[in-house]
Amino acid sequence: MKISKRAQNIHPSLTLTITAKAKEMKKQGLDVVSFGAGEPDFDTMINIKEAAKRAIDEGFTKYTATSGITPLKEAICMKLRRENWLDYEPKEVMVSTGAKQSLFNMVMTLVDEGDEVIIPVPYWVSYVEMVKFAGGKCVLLKTSNFKINMQALEKAITPKTKMLILNSPANPTGVIYEERELKQIAQICVKHNVIVLSDEIYEKISYGKKHHSIASINDKIKNLTIVINGVSKTYAMTGWRIGYAAGPEEVIKAATRIQDHSTSNPSSIAQKAALAALTGPQDHIPKMVWEYKRRRDFMVERLNRIKGIYASRPDGAFYIFANISDYYDDQIKGSLDFCTHLLEEAYVAAIPGIAFGDDRFIRLSYATGMEHIKRGLDRLEKFCEKIRK
Repeated sequence: MKISKRAQNIHPSLTLTITAKAKEMKKQGLDVVSFGAGEPDFDTMINIKEAAKRAIDEGFTKYTATSGITPLKEAICMKLRRENWLDYEPKEVMVSTGAKQSLFNMVMTLVDEGDEVIIPVPYWVSYVEMVKFAGGKCVLLKTSNFKINMQALEKAITPKTKMLILNSPANPTGVIYEERELKQIAQICVKHNVIVLSDEIYEKISYGKKHHSIASINDKIKNLTIVINGVSKTYAMTGWRIGYAAGPEEVIKAATRIQDHSTSNPSSIAQKAALAALTGPQDHIPKMVWEYKRRRDFMVERLNRIKGIYASRPDGAFYIFANISDYYDDQIKGSLDFCTHLLEEAYVAAIPGIAFGDDRFIRLSYATGMEHIKRGLDRLEKFCEKIRK
């Protein structure tokens, strides 16, 4: 069968590819330490599990409205009002099968063939592929210390610019934009009528810096912003696949039509679980963040003790984006080579920076236990010593 040009143009996710390879090696009995996929190692809270069980027992196992059940959308509106100072009505909210589908829906809804989408580098791996799928043109914006430079943003905007994708806290760097920075970005986007797709999935995982949604700056930027969030990272619910988008009603209606003909509604059972997550106890969050911070501090200090590796301290999320380019030579020509050798020779899985648009780096997730972290970094150090010889 002839594969469509659209499908041929999409690259597989290196994050998922390397994570899958690491899992396959584990099945073969190899002791692999994975710093790969961004998945909390904490268990889903018991009240969330119980809500899902009740949904099954009560027969809540049928189709729901495509955009999600009303109680869940109302809970999302309450959350956005309480925590982000954002007023939305349920008709301005759509629930999808994970925040990834929420992002995909919005790119497909808003980006036409030839539209330019500004994506700051480094970026999450799927942003570029989503824009390509929609027929848009990716404008990769070089950043300063992993953050948008306002002059560079102004220069990148053309009459064809449709959207800016903003991610804070960011994957893979962990940077968080401060309110004053968001005000500057908002001013530029309002001036040029540029839509902001604001990915806020790591909102609760921050270490001292307060998260601000760009949509909360003023009504002008709110009317140009689609807020994306979900329950996967905050509530350790990656496999439950519930994300959501909030934005202008006409955009939500159009995106719902797209979801009508792709997946229809997200899982009815998972929606009940997400409702319990948003309305139930939240005391696990600071405990989880404290543990992430402990791991972050250990990893940053330990990585910077390895000659030739340079790691900055992330403000949020649970990744370290470490510069390993000192190790490039005739044998190791980039981050993919480095990660391939690291996995095959040291049984340590990391994600190459080329997947995020910067080949000088690798991404290491600390959403794994401290013993795994210590063992993995010991192996990484020995691997680096071997290369230096």
